[in-house]
Amino acid sequence: QVQLVESGGGSVQAGGSLRLSCAVSDFKYERFYGWFRQAPGKEREGVAVIYTGTRSTIYADSVEGRFSISQDNAKNTVYLQMNSLQPEDTAVYYCAARPWGGFSLREDDYPYWGQGTQVTVSS
Repeated sequence: QVQLVESGGGSVQAGGSLRLSCAVSDFKYERFYGWFRQAPGKEREGVAVIYTGTRSTIYADSVEGRFSISQDNAKNTVYLQMNSLQPEDTAVYYCAARPWGGFSLREDDYPYWGQGTQVTVSS
């Protein structure tokens, strides 16, 4: 059973930055980790995914060029660096793990989830 714990959320003004962390209890070198977000009244959407075996990444179009997903094997942690934040980035951000399969931004493909961390961006 993989346990994921997010941290690093908070409130920032538009144009600011935040770095989210996802501590993984059973960090594997050949696994997919994703960041998702859910804004009030909206469905949860995939934001970024990393494959820890090669450090390959994919991003949603809405965050491409602004967000960066990375890993620290020594700390068993996956990060989401968020720059140039906008009010539309306001959401609860979740970390998720997918032990098998390929890259995916679909939440149904991820069996393991953290509890989420709130990010609020004011204009």
